[in-house]
Amino acid sequence: MNRREFIKGVIALTTAAYISPTIVFGAENLRWWQEKSIYQIYPKSFLDTTGSGTGDLRGVTSKLDYIKSLGVGAIWLTPFYVSPMVDNGYDIADYTAIDPRFGTMEDFDELIAQARARDIKIIVDLVFNHTSDQHPWFLESKSSRNNPKADWYIWRDEKTNWRSIFGGSAWQWCEERQQYYLHTFAKAQPDLNWENPKVRQALFDAANFWLNKGAGGFRIDAIVYIKKPSQFVDGVVDSEDGLSSIHNIIAATPGILDYLREFKEKVFAGKDIFTVAEANGVKPDDLSAWVGSSGVFNTLFEFSHVNIMFPRGVEIWHRARLYKLSEWKKTLTDSQAATRDSWYPIYFENHDRPRSIDTFFPSGADKILVAKALATILFTLRGTPFIYQGEELGFGNAKFKSINDFDDISTRGNYNLARADGLSDKEALRFANKFSRDNARTPMQWNSSKNAGFTSGKPWLPVHEDFKRCNVEVEERDADSVLNFYRKLSALRNASDVLISGEYAELYPDNEELYIFTRTLGDKTITVAVNFTTHDVKLPAPLNGKKILGNYADEKNYLRATEAVIYES
Repeated sequence: MNRREFIKGVIALTTAAYISPTIVFGAENLRWWQEKSIYQIYPKSFLDTTGSGTGDLRGVTSKLDYIKSLGVGAIWLTPFYVSPMVDNGYDIADYTAIDPRFGTMEDFDELIAQARARDIKIIVDLVFNHTSDQHPWFLESKSSRNNPKADWYIWRDEKTNWRSIFGGSAWQWCEERQQYYLHTFAKAQPDLNWENPKVRQALFDAANFWLNKGAGGFRIDAIVYIKKPSQFVDGVVDSEDGLSSIHNIIAATPGILDYLREFKEKVFAGKDIFTVAEANGVKPDDLSAWVGSSGVFNTLFEFSHVNIMFPRGVEIWHRARLYKLSEWKKTLTDSQAATRDSWYPIYFENHDRPRSIDTFFPSGADKILVAKALATILFTLRGTPFIYQGEELGFGNAKFKSINDFDDISTRGNYNLARADGLSDKEALRFANKFSRDNARTPMQWNSSKNAGFTSGKPWLPVHEDFKRCNVEVEERDADSVLNFYRKLSALRNASDVLISGEYAELYPDNEELYIFTRTLGDKTITVAVNFTTHDVKLPAPLNGKKILGNYADEKNYLRATEAVIYES
């Protein structure tokens, strides 16, 4: 049965409704990364095969059949390179070597080979805005003002009032040079100087190294920060610490696309690979210059829907605001519109975000229903769905009792900023628990044994307390589990031309309780409706046709609390 035979009918609302403009993307010439979803793995927390307490590459290889069962076409691995692990691998000390805690280059080769045998690509992470302060490049650069790599980083005699993304000044004093260096993130992550063509070429060489090893493409970290302003001046103070957010000062600085076009020419061009950039700060109206045939990357992660609670996109957690469902829906619809001639990566979770079931629905909502409702949206919007490890099991946020229990450097920075702004320890800790990246980094839960089957040693981060209920082994046996619901949705999307290539249109955008949208291809339409409340909600108009999937077993003429349905007629 082909995809067109699988989805057979038209779904329509029987009464008139306001419908947002339709969004069109041609069904022809689809690439492999458009037809399948992508599974993200945080290797440190996925599976430990040595008893070290830290996950490794062999652990990923051993679970390829499980990943294949989710219907995915690629795996995105977060960094596994040599690193002091100040920022869990995003502080790289060698771009072309495997950190021993993750294994060997032979282990990577085996992973590539075994994944290829299952028709799965391996996407690797590139961190090109900065290196570790232990990278040989930086060690040489900081040694004097006149060494061969003296201008490979950003050095200044005077500092500005810029606040790093992880908190505190974005400038660090270096005794050897008697100068400050810039770090957009942690002080152990000095920013590279992309103005220097030798720096750019060294980075391009590193990227090509991994393509030659068999990588199927790249996720490119923090790429919006590589271009710095021509003038380094103080910004507007936005908190009690007297500093100004560096994100608002340097993100997507004009001229950045010149660098990125060179990146594309020297690394991406002419290769059948997938590229997705992390692009916090790129507005929907600017996406066409960044992605698609006229852009640089195949697609990019923009943050409007996941950062909607943060004014101007700056993640000062204790300043999170309440938002309306209509606002959140609009971010998704705007992004769908902006990528009508290119492609969109759909995601609700990754290694930098708290768990989605504790983020987008009201407190008190049934967590299993919420996980299935979000999955319904994930697999039915137009674009490539990204599943983050544990998301397919319905993982929720962890519960940390003290700031000392967190490993994440950004959590400590946000906690300290909250305390500086006058919040109590209890209040600051509440925001840390809600938004910490460590929520997504607790070990993967494979079974109900000690440490959830993640390690025979002491896990680097504690296993979530719900591991005996929420794990792969338990959910495999439950036909109604979140895991098996993900598999159904993945199979549905993989078999559906409508869900892969169809037009998107939002219905009732002003409705503050329901998210309803259609996907249409030719004379075929699929309608998705999700109730974002914890009470029953009457539909604006009946849904005609046949329900093909939902997070409740039976069917009503209204939507129950946190109900999600997919219809065909």
